[in-house]
Amino acid sequence: MNTKYIFLILILIGFTACNEPEDVLKDFNIEPEGAPELPELTANGVDFSKYVAVGASFTAGFTDNALFKASQANSFPNLLSQKFAMIGGGEFKQPLMNDNFGGLAANGTRIAEPRLVFFNAPTSLESVIGPVTVTTDIVLNNPTGPFNNLGVPGAKSFHLLSNTYGDLAGVGVYSNPYFVRMASSPSSSIIADAIAQNPTFFTLSEIGGNDVLGYALSGGSGVDQTGNLNPLTYGSSDITDPNVFANTFNALVAQLTSNGAKGLVTNVPNITDLAHFTTVPYNPVPLNSGTAAALNQGYAAYNGGLQQALAALEPLGLLTAEEVQKRTITFAPGAGNAMVIIDENLTDLGAINPAFAALPKFRQATAEDLFVLSLSSLIPQGYGTQIALEDKYVLTPEEQMSIQNATNAYNATIEAIASSNSNIALVDLNAILNQLSTTGIVYDDYTLTGALVTGGTISLDGVHLTARGYSYMANKFLEALDDSFGTNFEASGNFFKAGDFPTNYSPALQ
Repeated sequence: MNTKYIFLILILIGFTACNEPEDVLKDFNIEPEGAPELPELTANGVDFSKYVAVGASFTAGFTDNALFKASQANSFPNLLSQKFAMIGGGEFKQPLMNDNFGGLAANGTRIAEPRLVFFNAPTSLESVIGPVTVTTDIVLNNPTGPFNNLGVPGAKSFHLLSNTYGDLAGVGVYSNPYFVRMASSPSSSIIADAIAQNPTFFTLSEIGGNDVLGYALSGGSGVDQTGNLNPLTYGSSDITDPNVFANTFNALVAQLTSNGAKGLVTNVPNITDLAHFTTVPYNPVPLNSGTAAALNQGYAAYNGGLQQALAALEPLGLLTAEEVQKRTITFAPGAGNAMVIIDENLTDLGAINPAFAALPKFRQATAEDLFVLSLSSLIPQGYGTQIALEDKYVLTPEEQMSIQNATNAYNATIEAIASSNSNIALVDLNAILNQLSTTGIVYDDYTLTGALVTGGTISLDGVHLTARGYSYMANKFLEALDDSFGTNFEASGNFFKAGDFPTNYSPALQ
């Protein structure tokens, strides 16, 4: 009997010697330890055969203040298309740039700068590797469409309906060079080029973001730090009227769903939570005793004038001691000195009494003020101390409230449309950015925050996302698909992994 069992054991070893342990366990109907078997990915009836992405810079994959081939490869629509291809999705074509430098040219003349890189701090690519030739030229070498990714950096809501937005002759005035590259004709519109492809599924993302972002980037002034119209607005930096936005968004959704297509839309995040506006503190100036004394001497005449105005106007009820205290400029030795700003919301003393016309609207900043990221390089040059900061560098509480009110109105429109249309679902970008800027977000083995450079989510321009940030955004779109349309991207193990995506691109990337 013992010989018989030994013989059987030897036969069993012979049959199983070339198998993996899991195979042997399955032969005996024993489940191996480890991860459970995942269900098969299902579209649950959603037709992904023609996916078209409509939007602005996030949709395009804009990163580090530029658009370039590597950033486009990691755009959230391109990532989504890879998952959609597993369940019937078709080809996804993007208007790829010609290099990884970024920037644009028009007939050989540069009109947009190459990307930023990290070299001890965010800096220009050319300051690290030397001069480069921007090879993406909107006159000489535009790609051929149609394109599934119709993300146009800088586009406001109403630009998507404009039939002049792709006109080469209007660049810098009424059209956009990124759309010039991809427009089917100079007289087509972004939405027309989307509808012409008869999409079966669409994303309509970050519509409304640029409607307030241009205003914010210009410090509420309509001009950038060089005195020109902000290059990503291609026109006025005024906040879009919420009624105009509502009419536009309704029209966009109506056209995209007219053939029964399903889609995902996003709301508008509170852009003042972005690192571009939260990185520079209101009180970054360290002073020694000599410099503090010199600055106080420099503002002595101004402070004295305020006291004279108070004595003359307070009895008439035209000026208060509280406002004079707010406007008084004082520096002290040590760290933490608040910067001096020009606040247009302060009382115009010269209009009340011409004797005080020489008194500017100065005050020192408080924690309630926000500053544009570009200011960081100017502070060592005396900006905020010897030189009072113009409106283009600061968002006052009043300007922030204008942005917030418009954002709230846009989101009310978006959410009402999403809740009333069974063909679309909402991705809450507002909540995502809020979480990034407060508690942070756990993404696999990483904790993402909204901090510049170290947070892993926001790229070097302080506004747009890193590749890892875009992959997380893609997961939130897949999550919304699962929740609203019954797909199972998460349950089937088809979410993106944080570790597969970088948080910055090497200066050597060409």
